[in-house]
Parts: sequence; C-alpha cells; structure tokens
Amino acid sequence: MPFAFAGLMALSSTDEPALPDVAVDGLGDHVTLTAFSDSGDAGEEVRVRRLQKTEEEWRRQLTAPEFAVTRRQGTEPPYTGRYDRDYRKGMYRCVCCGNALFRSTEKFESGTGWPSFWAPAAEMNLRTSTTRVMLQERVEVLCRKCDAHLGHVFPDGPAPTGLRYCINSVALRFVAASNSRSE
Repeated sequence: MPFAFAGLMALSSTDEPALPDVAVDGLGDHVTLTAFSDSGDAGEEVRVRRLQKTEEEWRRQLTAPEFAVTRRQGTEPPYTGRYDRDYRKGMYRCVCCGNALFRSTEKFESGTGWPSFWAPAAEMNLRTSTTRVMLQERVEVLCRKCDAHLGHVFPDGPAPTGLRYCINSVALRFVAASNSRSE
C-alpha cells in the first residue's frame, strides 16, 4: 500500500505505549477506512477486518480510565482531559486500535470541557448509534474499526457542519504532525 500504515506505531510522547497498528486485521466483518498521515493528509481507502477482543484482552491493553470510557461507554469529567485545550497540529487516533479519527484542523473551543470537533477526519472511520436517554435522543460516536465509545455528536457546533463531536480525551491518542511519518 503506497500510503500504507507505516509509522502508525509512532508515539505521541515517550511515556506512552505504542498505538496499535490499525492495518492489522481483527476477527470481525470487513470495514473500509480512510488512511491518514499524522499531518492529517488523507490517503487511500483500505479494507480491514474489525477488531474484536475479549473483555480481558481489552483490560490488559488499556488503562483503567481508557477501558471505562471506550469499552463501558463512560465519560471522563469535564475539563480533566489532556486534549481539551490542546491545539497542536496533528491527528487524533483511537486509543484502542490506532484508527485516524479527527484532525487538529477541525478542532474548536466549545467551552464544554471536552475536545470538540466540527467534523471527523473521514466519516467512514466512525459510526454512530442513536439512543433515547430520559426522553432525549443522543447520538453516540464510535470507532468503526473497534467499536470504541468515543463520545457523542450534537447539532450545536460551528459552521460549516453545525455539528459538535464531543469526544473524551481518554479515548484518543494525539500524534503530532511530522513530515517524516505517514500511515
């Protein structure tokens, strides 16, 4: 693959474990994702199998907060996430599988206490699920590759989409833009 997933193992800081390689097939159905460089440049579409693991496998891979949010649909307290006010240039990837989710160029200050984006890097890299909670409809945002719970999307964001993807920092791993790395 010319714009393949090389460099995905890059670390966003030296004290964090390497991100999983999104190109590694799981055991689930096939999904098509858009590959992205760490600078946010879209590449080719790739077809991979969804990642499915047991609860114990996820617990071994993830920290307790990452597991609580991504596998148990938790929510981190507002204003506590490391990416809430982080505006470096780069790519936000799924902490569970390394899938490219959001670019820093679509991030905005929502004042809600969670990282907010007006659009995903690629619609096909996410999926949504609508539920009713206490007579209100909520749209959950999930990673298409591994079904990690990321947060929710609301219709109160800025132009051009009018959407606000309200995402838990703990569900993300930021990889700074660099000229030498690409997916």
